[in-house]
Amino acid sequence: MKKLLAFCLLLCLCLPFLTACHGARALDPFVMPEEFDTSRQYEITFWAKNDTNMTQVEIYNRTIENFQKLYPNITVNLRLYTDYGKIYNDVITNISTRTTPNVCITYPDHIATYMTGVNVMVPLNDLMAHTEYGLGGSALLFDGPAQDEIVPKFLEECSFGGAYYALPYMRSTEACYVNKTFVEKLGFTLPEKLTWDFVWEVADAAAEKDEDGTYLVNGQKVMIPFIYKSTDNMMIQMLRQKGAGYSTEDGEILLFNDTTEELLYEIADHVGKGAFSTFKLSGYPANFLNAGQCIFGIDSTAGATWMGSDAPLVDISEENLVQFETVVMEIPQFDPENPVMISQGPSVCVFNKEDPQEVLASWLFTQYLLTNDMQIAYAQTEGYVPVTLKAQQSAEYKDYLSRAGEDNDLYYQIKMDATNLLLDHIDDTFVTPVFNGSASLRDAAGALIENVNKSVRRSQTVDEAYMEKLQADILSLYRLDQSGAVNGGLQELGKMPAASVVLLASIGGVWVLIGLYLLREKIKKSGK
Repeated sequence: MKKLLAFCLLLCLCLPFLTACHGARALDPFVMPEEFDTSRQYEITFWAKNDTNMTQVEIYNRTIENFQKLYPNITVNLRLYTDYGKIYNDVITNISTRTTPNVCITYPDHIATYMTGVNVMVPLNDLMAHTEYGLGGSALLFDGPAQDEIVPKFLEECSFGGAYYALPYMRSTEACYVNKTFVEKLGFTLPEKLTWDFVWEVADAAAEKDEDGTYLVNGQKVMIPFIYKSTDNMMIQMLRQKGAGYSTEDGEILLFNDTTEELLYEIADHVGKGAFSTFKLSGYPANFLNAGQCIFGIDSTAGATWMGSDAPLVDISEENLVQFETVVMEIPQFDPENPVMISQGPSVCVFNKEDPQEVLASWLFTQYLLTNDMQIAYAQTEGYVPVTLKAQQSAEYKDYLSRAGEDNDLYYQIKMDATNLLLDHIDDTFVTPVFNGSASLRDAAGALIENVNKSVRRSQTVDEAYMEKLQADILSLYRLDQSGAVNGGLQELGKMPAASVVLLASIGGVWVLIGLYLLREKIKKSGK
């Protein structure tokens, strides 16, 4: 028994070292090399998102080709995804095996979770400020932006945890795409700025049918007057406009409050009238809008190329298209004189590797994504806005904006209107606090609206008891009730690493053996 006990204790003490040898050892912090070693060959991976827009794919490929001409010793391998969530899941999966990409297009909420791995992410402050290889550095082989040439508000969105962990790549906000023809047919006049009261009133009126179940406004059997693409954005922006809580910078959850409950009751009321639905429950707003089956479709300004009868990326058959006048407006406001809208769009992060030279090669490519050629070309594909003042103030970009409406492709009017909406309201945008767990909190915000929608459709009673259960269910589903403050944020719980499970089990086993040994000794003494 004594020998077995000693062996177990020794095993317990050795486990941290054994698991470290097995690959669980954390990466060392990135240390900037004195200079970039151009005598070596580097191969880096770049994970990016694409909405099946082949023009964007061509821009990525052309950008990589041009970069590799400047740096022939760096090979960039592009991997395209159709969804940011899939990028996020793959990164999380690959952290433990150290097979993360070198450069990744993602969102700050996701980066905050990546950062739970020790030294997984590279803080960019020192890299950005480096005189030779930093932003606008003297050793760069391309004309990249200096730090003060990046839109300050967009750059600040990439700062959390006391450092910059990304560079902004593209920016958008949300817009309301309106079928003005149907609004006027219903006897309403579009105001200069939308209010929630106006949108709900028009949507309720548009839900009226005749005796045969045909909608009066469009003469069809289908009409969803108001469709919201991103319900997490919907809830977050409504709370912000109301001055109600969502979360603090330290990760305290404020989402479940009286204002949230009031908003959910109001949404439930209009769902019951057939006036409102969501992308997850009904489908893409643009498809209903373009078929004359929706009046207010809220989506990203980056989605403008899908909106309207003449949209270049229209996604329904020609025989289903309905001709109408499309107007791009700010999202509905509770106080139209003080508009509030979310700032969104992808950023670019750099992952740490064992070889600092490989990280530096990744950083060079990351900066190249902010050159005018890339920024302007990509922004022209959809309603995105370049993140650099260098690109926004260039003659090429100003010429592009001045030619709005020349055709229904590159200069598509609705896309240009959506772009200008953000350019005119950059100072009215906001971002939510970033911390480990903020991605789950965002999902929870949208789930509140989605669940209420589903419940009303199922003829369930939405009352106080329902709201209490909904809150408990959402807290549990997104593990917000199991989260604790860690590093100023929320600890997202999940499976522990296998090494941790083995270590804890071994410690427990040792204590059991100790107990058995003491019990045996006590019995022996009693026998004597």
